[in-house]
Amino acid sequence: MTDRLGELSSAGVAIWLDDLSRTRLASGGLEQLRREKHVAGVTTNPTIFAKALSDADEYNWQLRDLAVRGVEVEEAVRMLTTYDVRWACDVMRPSYDKSGGVDGRVSIEVDPRLAHDSEKTVAEAKALWWLIDRPNLFIKIPATEAGLPAITATLAEGISVNVTLIFGLDRYSQVMEAFLAGLEQAKANGHDLSKIGSVASFFVSRVDTEVDKRLEKIGSDTAKALRGKAAIANAQLAYERYSKVFSSKRWQALADAGAHPQRPLWASTSTKNPDFRDVIYVEQLIAPGTVNTMPESVIKAYADHGETQADTITGAYDAARKAFSDLEAAGVDLTDVIAVLEREGVEKFEASWLELLDGVRKSLESAAQGVGTPGRVAQGNAKAAAQAGGNA
Repeated sequence: MTDRLGELSSAGVAIWLDDLSRTRLASGGLEQLRREKHVAGVTTNPTIFAKALSDADEYNWQLRDLAVRGVEVEEAVRMLTTYDVRWACDVMRPSYDKSGGVDGRVSIEVDPRLAHDSEKTVAEAKALWWLIDRPNLFIKIPATEAGLPAITATLAEGISVNVTLIFGLDRYSQVMEAFLAGLEQAKANGHDLSKIGSVASFFVSRVDTEVDKRLEKIGSDTAKALRGKAAIANAQLAYERYSKVFSSKRWQALADAGAHPQRPLWASTSTKNPDFRDVIYVEQLIAPGTVNTMPESVIKAYADHGETQADTITGAYDAARKAFSDLEAAGVDLTDVIAVLEREGVEKFEASWLELLDGVRKSLESAAQGVGTPGRVAQGNAKAAAQAGGNA
């Protein structure tokens, strides 16, 4: 049989799983994906945790203990989620060691309600770093305006960062600047740059969802013909910017000190439109030094029928620029699209976080009373999480 995932990995794309649950950990499912499906990293977000805690009884014992101690709900959420992430870090440690610290990473997000507060974001990033205490951890920080200085300050502490919720090219350039500044400060602070990792999570399918909605509203044949073009063009042009930044003299000075580049990570790679090929956001975004984080359904689909070419990005820059020009000419305000997506991205994760808090609160109350099945966190949470949306 053709090892399509192996071909994708050989083309320079690190395959990461966009999901985590205690059921997956306890069953050995994550370990199996690492060994058999070339999965070299894991990403999480509030939506993923809300769904995980709503579905499984594996959390019962921990919920009961937390209820007996009378802990506050926010502490309980952190105990539950960091337990899973620490476990996942241990499962992925062989990939981390084999890759020299590049892969084998597991991400956990700061409280999304802090997305517009730099100081609190840094404080929580530091707390999560020492609480989980694993070298292959990534702290996810959103690429909001307040997130940019937090990214720099967190990296300066020697803490590895996954920058999330990137939608636009200009913001992506600011993220790379924040990364370079953070490493320069980390070096000045005496940290070993070879131990610090970072990825920049560039969201893909959500761009098409928003743009295509606007194209449908415009309604012309010309507009409708542009559906499904924006997201891939956006990511391809992001890679062009990445290539320029990480071939600069400024970057070379950091690389000479042992630093690893901040790889672009393609997030939100499951197709939302059933008319699109289910692996389009994988096949069309293949280039060396990239990460593609996928839900297991997309990993399975690619293993079944994905087609790997050596590079589907670097030769497409002119076509991507033309797609942008055509979209603007058709009446799509791409600047407004990016602003809407960033705002909604933070709001969706905040909604999932609040659902998670509410579900854990109800389960703690149930556990304290000795009734019910506390591991099933808040009936209906899974539906709410799906509605809120995640990376997938």
